[in-house]
Amino acid sequence: MKKVLLFLLLLVLGIVVFYWYRFSHSGGGISGPKQPPIVLKRHSPAFNKSVSNLMNAYFDMKNAFVEADSNGARTSCQLFIRLLDSLPLQELKKDTATILATVNANVADIRLNAESLVKQNILTEMRKDFSMISEIMYPSFFRAINYEGEKMYWQNCPMAFGEGKEANWISNSDEIMNPYLGKHHPEYKATMLHCGETKDTIKPQVLP
Repeated sequence: MKKVLLFLLLLVLGIVVFYWYRFSHSGGGISGPKQPPIVLKRHSPAFNKSVSNLMNAYFDMKNAFVEADSNGARTSCQLFIRLLDSLPLQELKKDTATILATVNANVADIRLNAESLVKQNILTEMRKDFSMISEIMYPSFFRAINYEGEKMYWQNCPMAFGEGKEANWISNSDEIMNPYLGKHHPEYKATMLHCGETKDTIKPQVLP
């Protein structure tokens, strides 16, 4: 009886090993339609111009924060929202559907934080919303739209909102002009204007 059980056990193990080997060398799993590769195409001059205008409004907002100018930052942010809404995203339909969906999600998140910024009355809170806008734009938004504009810089302040509370921003210059501490900080005055460093360079993607 024991020999019969041992034989049956070995038979079952043999069958299991056979199908495992066959499965592992056949590509595995239930086959289905392959996902199409992500396809990116070059943008029109009008699309790239709209992105450039959007970033110019962002830089104006950043410069207003350097000056601790809450009204200027709010005005620039309102323009930023209008330009965000006017991006010709329908052009991205020529790319993979995943790209358009990603960009639409990014734009919705950016807009939400920009609207919050406009409603704020406290400069520090406005700067926090600005930080969130920056984080959403880099790298997800730029990668998703296949950014083709001028070189930009991803910069960081290690103490933007206090010791150990860092924040980032995008600049069109490699010079550090800190929008979180700026020229008129209540504690540091202008001594921390150049506090920070460039973490990355945002370069245009080159496509055929």
